[in-house]
Amino acid sequence: MGKTTVAAAFALEAARMGRRACVVTIDPAKRLADALGLGSLSNTPAQVELPGSVPAGPGGAGGAANGHGELWALMLDTKTTFDELVRRYAGSEQQAEGILENRLYKNLSQALSGTQEYMAMEKLYELHSDPRFDLVVVDTPPTRNALDFLDAPRRLTRFLDNRIFRLLVMPTRAYLRAVSVATQAFLRTVSKVVGAEVVDDAVAFFQAFEGMEAGFRERAARVEALLSDPGTSFVVVASARKDTVEEAAYFIDRLSTSGFETANLVVNRLHPRFGEPGTAARLRAAGRDDSLVANLAQLEAVGEREEGHFAELAEAVAPAPVTRIPFLADDVHDLGGLKKVAAHLFSD
Repeated sequence: MGKTTVAAAFALEAARMGRRACVVTIDPAKRLADALGLGSLSNTPAQVELPGSVPAGPGGAGGAANGHGELWALMLDTKTTFDELVRRYAGSEQQAEGILENRLYKNLSQALSGTQEYMAMEKLYELHSDPRFDLVVVDTPPTRNALDFLDAPRRLTRFLDNRIFRLLVMPTRAYLRAVSVATQAFLRTVSKVVGAEVVDDAVAFFQAFEGMEAGFRERAARVEALLSDPGTSFVVVASARKDTVEEAAYFIDRLSTSGFETANLVVNRLHPRFGEPGTAARLRAAGRDDSLVANLAQLEAVGEREEGHFAELAEAVAPAPVTRIPFLADDVHDLGGLKKVAAHLFSD
């Protein structure tokens, strides 16, 4: 049970309270589908049937019943999202097909570092703009990739402003006039290393993008504004192990540096506590010193060690609340399991 399960539990609780929530995972693993008890998820939002709710009709208008809202879920498909984006911003079907069939594009849309994070940003904005939903919960990838996701709008803008990019998206004749002798020599050198076809594909790809950069730039600015909006909250999920706490501390610090506040710290997989701290010592003082008391003393020691691990983390996010979720008896693989997690998340 980790961040994917917590994200799904947030969305489930929102639906229980009457919201129309959609949870999206950027992680290509099937953890979200497993947590929801579904066989699979696609790039298109799918409604999760809740007890007492009425599935949405063909027009997307949901039917809330017995106080329930709606729960939707999807798993990001990077290439499909990229393809849809190209078709949206292309000036014509011919321009779109020219990009989609370009060999460089086919590699970029599936393998280029950062593409997944940027497409996740696009999907977030798409869902935010979808009138079917009033809450979107994003299950981000692990720390380093999550930071890439948050920085994606700025990185895209920097890329679009890059001199080489602006040069390569010029129309062919302007390109031939503007490219300096040094640049042509550079391209010839690159051609010898990677092959002339690769360079030709790159030039064709960038020139096919002519006129589309304005749409990408505008969208990036809107996403950056969305991430900074007061209505957007960041929840950090970590276990109480020293290594994961250190990773979470790094992430919280980077969030703060980027101007994002942590709204909640969720510490999961905590060992259960039995009684007040020091119960084992009091029992021993009262004359009990059997194996059960010894086990209790060990659990108390583990609990104190866990509390010590994330004490500084709790101070770093203050005054944001800290939510504790213990080890559960069973893995979360359906809505019943998610309800148990939600009960701990929203117990106060």
